[in-house]
Amino acid sequence: MTYLMLMFAIVLIGITTTAAAKQWKAIVQRELEADLLAKGIEIQNALALYSATIKAGRVMPGEVYPQTLADLTRLPKPFLRKVYLDPIGHGDWEYLRAPTGGIMGVRSKSRAKPFRQHDFPAAVRHFEARATYYDWVFQHPSPSSVPMVQQGTAPGSASPTTAGAPMIPGGTAPGVQPTQGQPTVNP
Repeated sequence: MTYLMLMFAIVLIGITTTAAAKQWKAIVQRELEADLLAKGIEIQNALALYSATIKAGRVMPGEVYPQTLADLTRLPKPFLRKVYLDPIGHGDWEYLRAPTGGIMGVRSKSRAKPFRQHDFPAAVRHFEARATYYDWVFQHPSPSSVPMVQQGTAPGSASPTTAGAPMIPGGTAPGVQPTQGQPTVNP
């Protein structure tokens, strides 16, 4: 009888330990996931600031990107405190290279399924319903920062001050002066 109770106690301890280990693993993964979001968004913001600062006062088509993440940490104006490692992949990030050269984004190398599927910060709201951490791409420009296009208008056809104003033939809204190269229409 004592032997049977001892075996039962060992099985019960094993089941309890397994359940606790699974719970602990989930807690650790959620913390690493939050760290991934924080570091990824910080890198994404640093890429945006780098591009805006380098382009400031210059006429340059497109975006300008650093050659390495270490370029973002250099003085005189560091955009990133330090080069972070991928918290989920436990190493270097996978870089998303721009067609013009440089790093336009980073992603985790991990193919694990994320816990978080919705309620992302505005900078990365495009992560909703992504299957793996690998699908979370922190880049500049961010797909989440692209302005929403109003129904029935083409991208870039209305300025923020005239969005929603009725257009008159010729492409201008009432009370708006045409810009250079835009025809004037007298209604």
